[in-house]
Amino acid sequence: MGFWTYAVRRLALMVLVIFGVTLITFLLTHVVPINPVLAYVGDHAPASVVAHMRQQLGLNAPLPVQYGIYIVNLLHGNLGISIANQLPVSYDLGLYLPATLELSSAAIVVAIVLGVVTGVLSAIFRDGWVDQVARILALSGVSLPVFFTALVLLGILYVHFGWLPGPGQLGPYTMPPPHITGMVVLDSLLSGDWPAFTDSLWHLVLPAFVLGWSSAGIIARMVRSSLLEVLGLDYIRTARAKGSPESRVILGHALRNALIPTITVIGLSYGSLLQGAVLTETIFAWPGIGRFATLSVTNVDVPAVLGVTLVAAVLYSVVNLIVDLLYAFLDPRISYV
Repeated sequence: MGFWTYAVRRLALMVLVIFGVTLITFLLTHVVPINPVLAYVGDHAPASVVAHMRQQLGLNAPLPVQYGIYIVNLLHGNLGISIANQLPVSYDLGLYLPATLELSSAAIVVAIVLGVVTGVLSAIFRDGWVDQVARILALSGVSLPVFFTALVLLGILYVHFGWLPGPGQLGPYTMPPPHITGMVVLDSLLSGDWPAFTDSLWHLVLPAFVLGWSSAGIIARMVRSSLLEVLGLDYIRTARAKGSPESRVILGHALRNALIPTITVIGLSYGSLLQGAVLTETIFAWPGIGRFATLSVTNVDVPAVLGVTLVAAVLYSVVNLIVDLLYAFLDPRISYV
């Protein structure tokens, strides 16, 4: 099986996974003891109004028919109408998703830089004080709850010292840039709005670091273990025996191969971030899909919950597909079976 055949096969599996997610989430919305009709008309609506709304929403049809209608609507790009604001769910997702993409992308960059540097230093100075400090930092990033880290850093860096701005994407006195992509940093850069670019970049630092630190710990531990394994292989000993500088041996030979398994960890971390960090987005007042999902569940907004779940599943599946293809492309030992 060639690479492109393998890619098509993985793409087909991704479609099956997304189909399974739609089926499970659709069934769960009918199992939980929540009446979406009452969310529309209120708890004290007359029975005739409730019956009319059930008929209008198609809830009187059998479940297979309802699911078929749901799938047909999805194929036409129709995610339904939000109960909370009577707007298309796709419109709401278009407003909230860019903020999550912006925050998640910045967070994964922070995670890669911190994780790779910490893991390399930990492997080079194995069992030394540098290794111990690096391992403590990595363990704390994995162990500490995100909301605790966010609140502590907000209290220190924003409230006490005032070194970084507070919650939100922009300060109260900064005009938002023209809407191009929905990502404030990128929009301000594309429009040449430098005050908004600087302000939005500073507002991005703290939430991106909080999210990135939690993922950096996992990446650092993977880089350390992979690099230590590679450093014990024969070709590394051969390179050292030939008199190659230690920096070239580590960075030019060992690290390149040690990062291959780390790609999987980075991809899974990025996929998780793209699903929306609910606590981080809530603490930092970040208008992403994490906050949107929380509001949708609170308002019993079933179409919005289904839309968020579907988008999260698609994002996670696409990231996993890219990671699998990249892994197979970089590692010649992969067998396309």
